[in-house]
Amino acid sequence: MLTELKAKNAKPKEKYYMLHDDRGLYLRVDPSGRKYWILRYQDNGRAHKTSLGAYPTVSLREARDKRDKARRPSDPQTFAEAAEEWLDVRMNNKAEGYLKSINLRLRKYILPALGKRRIGDITSKDILLLCRKIEDDGLFETAQRVKGVIGQVFRFAIAAGWAETDPTYALVGALSPQRVIHYPTFTEPDEIAALMRAIRAYPYDVMRYALLFSVYTAVRPGEIRRAEWSEINADTWVIPAEKMKMKRRHIVPLSHQALEVLKELQPLTGGGRYLFPSPRNDGRCMSENGTRIALRIIGFTKEQIVPHGFRAMFSTIAYENGWRSDVIERQLAHSERNSVKAAYNHAEYLKERRELMQWWADWLEKMLAL
Repeated sequence: MLTELKAKNAKPKEKYYMLHDDRGLYLRVDPSGRKYWILRYQDNGRAHKTSLGAYPTVSLREARDKRDKARRPSDPQTFAEAAEEWLDVRMNNKAEGYLKSINLRLRKYILPALGKRRIGDITSKDILLLCRKIEDDGLFETAQRVKGVIGQVFRFAIAAGWAETDPTYALVGALSPQRVIHYPTFTEPDEIAALMRAIRAYPYDVMRYALLFSVYTAVRPGEIRRAEWSEINADTWVIPAEKMKMKRRHIVPLSHQALEVLKELQPLTGGGRYLFPSPRNDGRCMSENGTRIALRIIGFTKEQIVPHGFRAMFSTIAYENGWRSDVIERQLAHSERNSVKAAYNHAEYLKERRELMQWWADWLEKMLAL
């Protein structure tokens, strides 16, 4: 809750922001330094706002008195109403990338299933059914995160007196222990943005390009370090079967950004066999620990991310943004055991995979702008 001192000392920022008091009362602080009271309330399922006057002409106590006289009797009743209030109060100062991620999970998964339900009527079983449905699509990490968002809304609602219990507590251990992410990685947009900025600032050119090429292609680290210039064919990288984990040739569509990396790399290593040769100039490719050490140098621990985690990062973001499972799995070279179907999938998905990899590179560029 606000105090008179906090209201008095609130400084203007580049954008306006809201300081929450209680029961829908906010102090809005504009970039000009102007402060005024805003009351938010729900009426028949719709959100409303009204001004209660400027501060300090209207003191905190006077604003509270006005709120108590003007506030409609209907506090948030549905999950959607409670979630909206939670976003305004608890998420107000969060990073833009994190907010986009939260809003995506709300819009795509949570609100269609629970938004119109009375918050007090939602049970652990309702939430479990929602999460199981997400797991059925192979999105085990997303199911965990969706449960986490629902729990945050409920704990906020309990503190506000709109709910009595948090039904997600009963789901501890109920979701599948299997996860899409088997390696430490980043899946929040602001984390990925920080990673990309750190990679671009890496001082050693060849290693910087190795990290960027790894992120843009989502190929296994072993295949990255052994990549040869002879395998690059226009806008495609053809990896021979003997280099692949499943011993099948893999075609990797290259985005404009990946091709730009190769263009800048070519004067440095194009005269040799490997894209990323050993710095010892002994004719061998980069060591298997090269990119791992580079990530430590730019400040990321092994508990945060490893080179193989770039694939999990790509997979999670692609799934959450609605790309088809078959296309994603083929791009990751997760093998189809039926050889006839595998050949069919290869022919069917190459165009879509090219679109996917360009979308992924463009998405990463957008993250850099956050």
